[in-house]
Amino acid sequence: MRLSVLDLVPVRSDQTSADALAATVELAQAADELGYTRYWVAEHHNMPAVAATSPPVVLAYLAGQTRQIRLGSGGVMLPNHAPLAVAEQFALLEAAAPGRIDLGLGRAPGSDPVTSMALRGPAGRDDSDIANFPRYLDEVAAMMSATGVRVEMPRQLMRPEYVLKATPAAAGEPRLWLLGSSMYSAHLAAAKGLPYVFAHHFAGQGTEEALATYREEFQPSDLAAEPVTFMTVNASVAPTAEEAHALLLPQLVMMSTLRTGKPLRAVDLVEEAEQMQFTAQESAIIEDGRARAVVGAPAEAAEQVREIAEHFGVDEVMINPVGSAFRGTAAASAPARVATLELLAKELF
Repeated sequence: MRLSVLDLVPVRSDQTSADALAATVELAQAADELGYTRYWVAEHHNMPAVAATSPPVVLAYLAGQTRQIRLGSGGVMLPNHAPLAVAEQFALLEAAAPGRIDLGLGRAPGSDPVTSMALRGPAGRDDSDIANFPRYLDEVAAMMSATGVRVEMPRQLMRPEYVLKATPAAAGEPRLWLLGSSMYSAHLAAAKGLPYVFAHHFAGQGTEEALATYREEFQPSDLAAEPVTFMTVNASVAPTAEEAHALLLPQLVMMSTLRTGKPLRAVDLVEEAEQMQFTAQESAIIEDGRARAVVGAPAEAAEQVREIAEHFGVDEVMINPVGSAFRGTAAASAPARVATLELLAKELF
């Protein structure tokens, strides 16, 4: 079984953004040394608990501090960006770290409506960018290729067409993935013959249906000859089950805050989360998240990963290590997250 890592670059209540990034470097280096397959970072904006606002910037930083692990976006939210800009960023990453770059693309904005408007700037981009997502996918893929995209020009111009390339002389291309948390993404990935990842760690609902639809409708393409997919799952693994559950609680609290529409804040420390009182709605969200996560001592957590892989028919599982920290933990570190990777690797590699 292959294991990979998803990282949102979480920010705890005892951390600055610089601390969170330092902890991410430590986590990526651990994943690299342990033999994990890939390390993906997400795109979220204007959230107190998430420092991963720009995947290509984080990936460029990590590329210089890791040796062999594949690095990718999980994902870039394409409606926020011009396709050419995304193609250029990831073509450049591929040139800097050949054969190590994945470009995962998503359709959601990854932010609230106000932030989304600010990201798109004064040029007047609107929700038509979401409707144009399938075309943007094609444009990104084509512009990263060696041949580029041929743009038809007005007839009155001397030059009948213009070629757009993401990089002057591409020797390789990032692996393109479509990400999603709805049936729309499953249908689209199948129709375009793209590798596909359903956000099971976040959505939790509809995973089986989405993967079944993707596999049934898949059309072979130059990007994938057959369906390619894996699972994402939240995980907290520690020497004892009690400690693993305690470290998981702040992540569950954060999700209950998000889903009940309360003001967001940095990820709580364990002691802060344990002192809270929850409504019935919040408690239900917390228990649902706990039931879907990989959580426990090493042997039981590893067995949960095997069961997930068998149930969904995948040979790769992407772990989102979400354990927080106890008071007194060094701010620029995330020992619980590193331990999750180390303990699972010992059991599964």
